[in-house]
Amino acid sequence: MKRLGTFLSLTTSDRILLIEAGILLAGIRLGLWLLPFNILYQLVSRITSATTKLQEVNQTSINKVSWAVVTVSRYMPGVKCLARALTTQILLSWYGQSAHLCIGVAKGESGKLEAHAWVESQGKIAIGNLPDLSRYTLLPSLRS
Repeated sequence: MKRLGTFLSLTTSDRILLIEAGILLAGIRLGLWLLPFNILYQLVSRITSATTKLQEVNQTSINKVSWAVVTVSRYMPGVKCLARALTTQILLSWYGQSAHLCIGVAKGESGKLEAHAWVESQGKIAIGNLPDLSRYTLLPSLRS
C-alpha cells in the first residue's frame, strides 16, 4: 500500500511516464526473449522514429526518463541493461530528446567476454553509466 500511495502522490506527468516506461520495458523484455535482436532493433527504430510527443510544452528531462526506467525495472524480473537502454532510447525520442544506443564489450577478470548497453543523450550518459565504463570497447553503430 505504501508503494501505491507513493505512486498516487506523484504528479500526473510522472505517473504517465512510469506507466509508459513499464509498458515499454515489459514489451522490450518480451521481445528480447522471443525475437532475434536485429528484428527487435528494427521495431525499436520504427517506434522511435514514428512518433514524437513534440506537443509537450515542458519537455520531459533526460533525468526524469532515466528515473522512470530505473524505477520500473526494479519491479520486473530479468531486466538487464539492454532492455533498460532500449526503453530509455524510445522514451527520450518520444519526448523530443536525442538518444544514441551504445553497446560495448570487454574482457572480464576471468577472461570471459562481457557486454554492456547504455544510452547517450546531449553528450551525457542517460542510463547505464558504470564506474569502469571506459574499459568497454564501443561496437560500431547499429545503424551503419
